[in-house]
Amino acid sequence: MKLKIKKGDKVTVISGSQKGKSGKVLSVNPTKLQVVIEGVNMRKHHEKAKPNHPGGIISKEGTVHYSNVLVTDDKSGKPSRVGYRTSDKGKERFAKRSGTAL
Repeated sequence: MKLKIKKGDKVTVISGSQKGKSGKVLSVNPTKLQVVIEGVNMRKHHEKAKPNHPGGIISKEGTVHYSNVLVTDDKSGKPSRVGYRTSDKGKERFAKRSGTAL
């Protein structure tokens, strides 16, 4: 399945415990249908000390299912669905809310 969300997109969480938060997509896992968003769904990870690396409790981003996320429209700043259209440059993604290219 091809996801319409790409690494580097600015997205907004539309449902779940993280609803309303937004950030940049750090990674996409198309096989598990999950995305990692900067500053969203923070988890605590206990890390053991290693030589030249102190241990401790580290906060890192957890995954969010792609169906709970929409791309943020640059023009309005609101969540928008993504569409595809062909232009003279080839196939391009656009925000359905405003029609601007992503």
